Amino acid sequence: MEIYFATTNQGKVQSLQRDLGKYDISVVQHPVDLIEPRSSDVQEIAKSKVNQAYSIIRKPTVVIDAGFYIHSLNGFPRTFVNFALETIDLEGTLKLIDGKSRECEFRECLGYMDEKLSEPRYFLSHVKGQLSDKPKGSMQKHLWSRLGLIFIPEESNKTLAEMSHDEYLDWRKISREKNSLGQQLYEWISTHTK
Repeated sequence: MEIYFATTNQGKVQSLQRDLGKYDISVVQHPVDLIEPRSSDVQEIAKSKVNQAYSIIRKPTVVIDAGFYIHSLNGFPRTFVNFALETIDLEGTLKLIDGKSRECEFRECLGYMDEKLSEPRYFLSHVKGQLSDKPKGSMQKHLWSRLGLIFIPEESNKTLAEMSHDEYLDWRKISREKNSLGQQLYEWISTHTK
């Protein structure tokens, strides 16, 4: 089976390929310009994007939208990560939480649509962790954004950017595999598309 992933983010593509490749599902990147609604709800954004993408691709299509939520800042920056990185950057984000709780999480939503569905299907995932005191590590292929330089997942004492490729894969296998968007999509496809 082939699934078309409407994204320009290579890190997202590699992540989904890792999850679905073991089930003989091929993920084909399909870069397409989509209009992203202004919303702090990842599912609302995924809904808009998957409907737009499917109307162009007309084959099994996925999109993923993600947000970053810092608990002590009432969820800021939410889905407005790019805006936060462009304006206050990582250091500014860390200054905002000085003396506050460092708890945070990524929230992700995968939207899937194909010719058999009347409405898209959605799959949600949360990745909890803490913010480091400063950016650590370096950008790597497996990272979706620069937030990996300051995000320490619950099961680790390193930022995602400090992890070697093997450490990252081990972390994903232990903590993410059962709840990853790709795993959820595979489980749904295996029971609903026969």
